[in-house]
Amino acid sequence: MQTLEAIQNTLITNDALMLYFSAPTCNVCHALKPKLTEAITTEFPTFVIESIDISETPEIASHFTVFTIPTVLIFFQGREFLRKSRHMSIGEVTDAIRRPYNLMVEN
Repeated sequence: MQTLEAIQNTLITNDALMLYFSAPTCNVCHALKPKLTEAITTEFPTFVIESIDISETPEIASHFTVFTIPTVLIFFQGREFLRKSRHMSIGEVTDAIRRPYNLMVEN
């Protein structure tokens, strides 16, 4: 089971991180996750992706102020860059992170 401390450590030690918040009862979450994960890992290979089941670890969701699912949080160098909840497309997520990701990996 994940802990808040483990997630915070992952956040500190990785320059590009996606947190994907979902629950077993969320059909949208299950449909979106594999497609979004594939797009992120294909286009942005250094991204670390963590999936968080809010039914098992509500304290993590609470810490990140996540109250609806699915929610995607994108972090660059420990800072939250993008937050998308409920209605999102894969294209809008990848388009939003493309430029800052490319700037980060070029340096």
